[in-house]
Amino acid sequence: MTYRVHRTFRMRRGLTLLRSLLLPALMGLSGGVMAGPWHAAEQNTSGWYYMTPDERIEHQRRMRSFATYEECKTYRAEHHAQMAARARQQGVELQPRPKSGCEQLRRRGKFQ
Repeated sequence: MTYRVHRTFRMRRGLTLLRSLLLPALMGLSGGVMAGPWHAAEQNTSGWYYMTPDERIEHQRRMRSFATYEECKTYRAEHHAQMAARARQQGVELQPRPKSGCEQLRRRGKFQ
Protein backbone atom coordinates (compact mmCIF):
# COMPACT_ATOMS: atom_id res chain seq x y z
CA MET A 1 0.00 0.00 0.00
CA THR A 2 2.79 2.43 0.87
CA TYR A 3 4.46 1.76 -2.48
CA ARG A 4 1.22 2.57 -4.32
CA VAL A 5 0.78 5.88 -2.45
CA HIS A 6 4.39 6.85 -3.07
CA ARG A 7 4.08 5.93 -6.76
CA THR A 8 0.86 7.96 -7.13
CA PHE A 9 2.51 10.98 -5.48
CA ARG A 10 5.49 10.77 -7.87
CA MET A 11 3.18 10.53 -10.88
CA ARG A 12 1.18 13.59 -9.78
CA ARG A 13 4.36 15.54 -9.14
CA GLY A 14 5.61 14.56 -12.60
CA LEU A 15 2.36 15.67 -14.24
CA THR A 16 2.45 18.98 -12.39
CA LEU A 17 6.01 19.57 -13.57
CA LEU A 18 5.04 18.63 -17.12
CA ARG A 19 2.07 21.03 -17.06
CA SER A 20 4.18 23.86 -15.67
CA LEU A 21 6.66 23.45 -18.53
CA LEU A 22 4.27 22.77 -21.40
CA LEU A 23 1.55 25.31 -20.71
CA PRO A 24 3.75 28.42 -21.05
CA ALA A 25 5.35 26.97 -24.19
CA LEU A 26 1.99 26.29 -25.80
CA MET A 27 0.69 29.73 -24.88
CA GLY A 28 3.74 31.32 -26.48
CA LEU A 29 3.16 29.39 -29.71
CA SER A 30 -0.47 30.39 -29.87
CA GLY A 31 0.22 34.09 -29.29
CA GLY A 32 -1.18 33.94 -25.76
CA VAL A 33 -0.72 36.25 -22.85
CA MET A 34 2.99 35.52 -22.57
CA ALA A 35 3.81 36.84 -26.06
CA GLY A 36 6.92 39.04 -26.23
CA PRO A 37 7.49 42.20 -28.25
CA TRP A 38 6.20 42.35 -31.81
CA HIS A 39 8.63 40.96 -34.37
CA ALA A 40 8.72 41.08 -38.14
CA ALA A 41 8.08 37.67 -39.68
CA GLU A 42 6.92 36.06 -42.89
CA GLN A 43 3.32 36.02 -41.61
CA ASN A 44 3.06 39.76 -41.01
CA THR A 45 5.51 41.35 -43.45
CA SER A 46 4.76 41.88 -47.13
CA GLY A 47 7.73 41.00 -49.28
CA TRP A 48 9.56 39.08 -46.58
CA TYR A 49 11.30 36.95 -49.21
CA TYR A 50 12.48 40.04 -51.11
CA MET A 51 14.25 41.57 -48.11
CA THR A 52 17.82 41.01 -47.03
CA PRO A 53 18.47 39.97 -43.42
CA ASP A 54 19.65 43.53 -42.66
CA GLU A 55 16.48 44.98 -44.20
CA ARG A 56 14.36 42.66 -42.05
CA ILE A 57 16.10 43.88 -38.90
CA GLU A 58 15.69 47.52 -39.96
CA HIS A 59 12.02 46.94 -40.83
CA GLN A 60 11.39 45.47 -37.40
CA ARG A 61 13.20 48.38 -35.72
CA ARG A 62 11.16 50.93 -37.68
CA MET A 63 7.87 49.19 -36.99
CA ARG A 64 8.58 49.26 -33.26
CA SER A 65 9.59 52.95 -33.36
CA PHE A 66 6.31 54.54 -34.46
CA ALA A 67 4.37 56.64 -31.98
CA THR A 68 1.07 56.69 -33.89
CA TYR A 69 -1.00 54.24 -35.88
CA GLU A 70 -1.05 56.65 -38.84
CA GLU A 71 2.77 56.74 -39.02
CA CYS A 72 2.80 52.96 -38.99
CA LYS A 73 0.18 52.67 -41.75
CA THR A 74 2.04 55.19 -43.93
CA TYR A 75 5.31 53.30 -43.58
CA ARG A 76 3.57 49.97 -44.19
CA ALA A 77 2.04 51.26 -47.45
CA GLU A 78 5.45 52.57 -48.62
CA HIS A 79 7.14 49.32 -47.66
CA HIS A 80 4.51 47.23 -49.45
CA ALA A 81 4.91 49.33 -52.63
CA GLN A 82 8.69 48.85 -52.52
CA MET A 83 8.39 45.09 -52.00
CA ALA A 84 5.69 44.82 -54.71
CA ALA A 85 8.12 46.48 -57.16
CA ARG A 86 10.81 43.92 -56.27
CA ALA A 87 8.33 41.09 -56.70
CA ARG A 88 7.20 42.39 -60.12
CA GLN A 89 10.82 42.36 -61.27
CA GLN A 90 10.75 38.63 -60.65
CA GLY A 91 7.32 38.15 -62.26
CA VAL A 92 5.39 37.76 -59.00
CA GLU A 93 2.22 39.56 -57.89
CA LEU A 94 2.67 40.48 -54.22
CA GLN A 95 -0.48 40.33 -52.09
CA PRO A 96 -0.82 42.22 -48.80
CA ARG A 97 -0.57 40.08 -45.67
CA PRO A 98 -3.82 39.52 -43.79
CA LYS A 99 -2.03 40.11 -40.47
CA SER A 100 -0.94 43.73 -40.38
CA GLY A 101 1.92 44.52 -38.05
CA CYS A 102 0.32 47.91 -37.41
CA GLU A 103 -2.93 46.25 -36.32
CA GLN A 104 -1.05 43.87 -34.05
CA LEU A 105 0.85 46.74 -32.43
CA ARG A 106 -2.37 48.72 -32.03
CA ARG A 107 -4.09 45.79 -30.26
CA ARG A 108 -1.14 45.61 -27.88
CA GLY A 109 -1.65 49.28 -26.96
CA LYS A 110 1.59 50.48 -28.60
CA PHE A 111 0.09 53.61 -30.20
CA GLN A 112 -1.32 56.73 -28.59
